[in-house]
Amino acid sequence: MKLLSWNVRGLGKPRTVRRLRHMLRDLKPDVIFFIETMVHENKMANIRRSFGYPNGIDVSSVGRSGGLSIGWKNSCNVNLRSFSARHIDVLFNGDSDGCHWRCTGFYGAPEEANRLESWNLLRGLNDCPETPWLIIGDFNEIMYSFEKQGGRVRSERQMERFRSMIEDCSLDDLDYLGTWFTWQKGRMADNNIRERLDRGLANSFWRDLFPDFSLKHLSHTFSDHCPLLLDTNKGLMGPPDQWVFRFEASWLLERTCELEVKRLWGASSGHLLHRLEYLKTGLWKWATALRRNRRHKESMLRKRLQDLAQAFPSDENLHELVDTQLEINLEMDKEELYWEQRARVNWLRNGDRNTTFFHRHASERRRKQRISKLTDADGSEVEETDAMSSIATNYFVDLFSTAGSTNVECILSGINPCITESMNTELDRDFDGEEVLRAIKSMSPLKSAGEDGLGAIFY
Repeated sequence: MKLLSWNVRGLGKPRTVRRLRHMLRDLKPDVIFFIETMVHENKMANIRRSFGYPNGIDVSSVGRSGGLSIGWKNSCNVNLRSFSARHIDVLFNGDSDGCHWRCTGFYGAPEEANRLESWNLLRGLNDCPETPWLIIGDFNEIMYSFEKQGGRVRSERQMERFRSMIEDCSLDDLDYLGTWFTWQKGRMADNNIRERLDRGLANSFWRDLFPDFSLKHLSHTFSDHCPLLLDTNKGLMGPPDQWVFRFEASWLLERTCELEVKRLWGASSGHLLHRLEYLKTGLWKWATALRRNRRHKESMLRKRLQDLAQAFPSDENLHELVDTQLEINLEMDKEELYWEQRARVNWLRNGDRNTTFFHRHASERRRKQRISKLTDADGSEVEETDAMSSIATNYFVDLFSTAGSTNVECILSGINPCITESMNTELDRDFDGEEVLRAIKSMSPLKSAGEDGLGAIFY
């Protein structure tokens, strides 16, 4: 999902609206949040609908200051939680996976005297600490002095109050790409002031839900603030032709897994690689259906367990109570195995059953591995996937190529042969099935799979 947040500094002029409409056509965000619209809510609602966002909440400006608007496409399932002149708080509901997360579009008080009131507003909104929560917008404040260039020095007390609110709400400042500062004024070098006033904040539950998010500071031609473009799915799935299959160890805990593998293999035909592709496609469809039902199943099991715990302790109820507990434990084992595989460590076997720890470890590992941009041979930075792929390919082609002589006899002449004829005969011998099976069995089951996505645990 893409979310565009921007302090537009007024949408009362037709020219500004036209430019913004053109920008939205290029970016195609699913959700928009505009700050300082400087128009009445009825006019803003008409503008928002003309942009192609039929659903939304609009807050009127006070005279020629303020005004908020959030809009979303029909594909988004959104519920309003609360709003004011400083914020709009909504809940996103995941229809397919059952995931819920909060998004608060925020506009911090421009006046320093009212800034503390803004921070207390966010503290008051922090009423569901375990719900994934994102806050994005114009905070009208910086966290540290290095987030400002030019003008008078910012009061340390002001910045400390901002940081204190972030800590009280258990939030993190989101990493971003693009220009460092998000606001500036003054067109001459001696009066130019730049600050990072716009940002995204999120709690750990939101970061765990979207470990591969991308937040970009975009260039712009109007407004003194730059737009923020958040993509929650950045890096999770590549283009359709780059779909990657991975056999999940947790699938082996499903009663139907082995039967499904046998059914798919029996239904496949052709050479080995073709049959493996058929198997992987079928397993992915089977696993997708499992994921849709897992959260609902665990919720129903826990509700059933609560009902049985309060029911009369008959033999039948006690027997069903034990069975329900076992099923819940099995669902938890599946989740733990899922995250252990992603963390690629063996701590679960050593007694550590902290699923949250594995989740964070795996998520952090993915963040570190993500490549957001590369520098080509000319020193230019590129962020497009195809361009980065070309740079990486060319780099390794050049690395493993040589423009010099390939005559290495003079080097080899100084090396004494150590491979005997009998050793060479053994090395040239054809592989047999038992030898291959022994090699597979000796591999760590949860380590990296090959190109086919079928790790050693599958065999």
